[in-house]
Amino acid sequence: MAPSTGTETSGTAGTSTAATGSVGPVAAEADRLLRAAVRHSAARGTALCLCTTASAVIGLALPAALGRTLDLLLARDSGPQATHWILLCTALTCVIVLLDAVDGLITGVTNARGTAWVRGRLLRHVLATGPRATSRFPPGDLVARLIGNAAHAGTAPAALATLLATVITPVGGLVALALIDPWPAVAFLAGLPVLALTLRAFVRRATDSVARYQSAQGEIAGRLVEALGGARTIAAAATTEREVARVLEPLPELRRQGLRMWQVQGRSNAQAAVIVPLLQIAVLAVGGLRVAQGHLSVGDLLAASRYAVLATALGMAVGQINGLVRSRTAARRLAEVLAEPATAYGHDHLPAGGTGRLELRGITAVRGGRAVLDGLDLTVPGGTSVALVGRSGTGKSVLAAIAGRLADPDRGTVALDGVALRTLSHDELRGAVGYAFERPALLGGTIGGTIAFGIPEPAAETVTEAAGTACADSFIQLLPEKYATPCGDAFLSGGESQRLGLARAFAHPGRLLILDDATSSLDTVTEFRVTAALLSPTPDRSRLIVAHRASTAARADLVAWLDAGRVRAVAPHDHLWRLPEYRAVFHAPADPGAAVEGEEGS
Repeated sequence: MAPSTGTETSGTAGTSTAATGSVGPVAAEADRLLRAAVRHSAARGTALCLCTTASAVIGLALPAALGRTLDLLLARDSGPQATHWILLCTALTCVIVLLDAVDGLITGVTNARGTAWVRGRLLRHVLATGPRATSRFPPGDLVARLIGNAAHAGTAPAALATLLATVITPVGGLVALALIDPWPAVAFLAGLPVLALTLRAFVRRATDSVARYQSAQGEIAGRLVEALGGARTIAAAATTEREVARVLEPLPELRRQGLRMWQVQGRSNAQAAVIVPLLQIAVLAVGGLRVAQGHLSVGDLLAASRYAVLATALGMAVGQINGLVRSRTAARRLAEVLAEPATAYGHDHLPAGGTGRLELRGITAVRGGRAVLDGLDLTVPGGTSVALVGRSGTGKSVLAAIAGRLADPDRGTVALDGVALRTLSHDELRGAVGYAFERPALLGGTIGGTIAFGIPEPAAETVTEAAGTACADSFIQLLPEKYATPCGDAFLSGGESQRLGLARAFAHPGRLLILDDATSSLDTVTEFRVTAALLSPTPDRSRLIVAHRASTAARADLVAWLDAGRVRAVAPHDHLWRLPEYRAVFHAPADPGAAVEGEEGS
């Protein structure tokens, strides 16, 4: 299970949409996914189809050869002809064994490659969709879909490639049985409707139980990842048993659907195990009568008995049908994620010499049925720093995400240096906007790679200079391999991780820098130094900073005060400080100097 990168909370994760009986766009997307997976495995699937079909055809020829060989051996004057037929039967058996071995190899490779392709497609889509995907689907549920459901969907190409052989064997066995003598075939056909109804009932029941089972799996995985992310909170609150009960709450449903799956499959197998031998006995009984009447030879009876076994392979196809059911059900769960549209980009470029002027007009953002931002207007002048302040829940982080297009508003436009962000190309937008977060992800492999993450061909001097500006160089020099230290070997505090995130932001060459509570874990002295560097005059770069400290807001050029989903005022901090409502945002005393001094001295 992948580690969570979420916050230290422990609430109920959102439940994903169950795949039970899903129709419409999701089902269509699932079919498109499976067709694309089949096209990706076309070469291997073709080879597998040829291999299994050849094995099925040779398997159909073998009973006839065995029957002919037996008749020749029973004849007194067969001579060397019987030897030739024995050699032919031996050769056919050897070829079937060889084809089965090749079939196993190709099937394994096809399943592995198909699963890897499905996982890659889903992962690319999730990352292209961005935070919107993880807001709809809990991380644990996404992991369950990426691991378990993708593995089931990835087996569809191999299952479909062997479907022709699965059909050829029973149909060919029935035709061959009729060619030997029509009466044994009639006896077999008399019981075939019962077998067909058994398979139909199995498919219907298995589809529903598999869908519910996979949905319960995803819900447990989502709750587990959420609990792991809040492990410290759980330990501190001494709520371990309660959290265990919460995570495992869907377990009875998982058990119920698991038992139901086994019951459905077991009942179908038991029914097939009764019907199939009865059909074979009926064929042998009728064939025996035909032998006694002189219409069939002993060899014909042997061949007929073998073809009856092959014809009843329709009943033995339960396992394969179950695999196809799992594949399609899993594909529908993957399609729910793929149905979430990825962020679309344009082809425009920013004008040369821009200063990072950011304009937000009529921004409305709805989260959980509530308008967090409601018709908001804000302008960040080029080359300035604007601190974004407001009480908890006023939409500061949502606005920060929209400002750099990590999320799109439900209504309104965002423009950078006069160009709408929606019209910018992906590389142009991400090259122009840099971010630093409260909990930065260390994704660069090494400490130096983390600072340079997302920057094409950064110079070593750029990395070290950015680390120095973020007050990170001092602790990096103490690491075993300094900037080359693997992130997994560096045990960093929350403040040190934030400094690496800030260093990455400082190293970013863009014209707009957005900090979403990126200094919350820094000590007061380090925060003062980093903020001083961050807010120093930069005529070619603007900065939007989500601020929770009065000292940070005081050093910015302007403060944008969020209240009730809109910007209540934009002014310097010392002007706004005269308002009691503004001071109440920081729970601070009336004297701004006392507030700033108190923070820095704490």
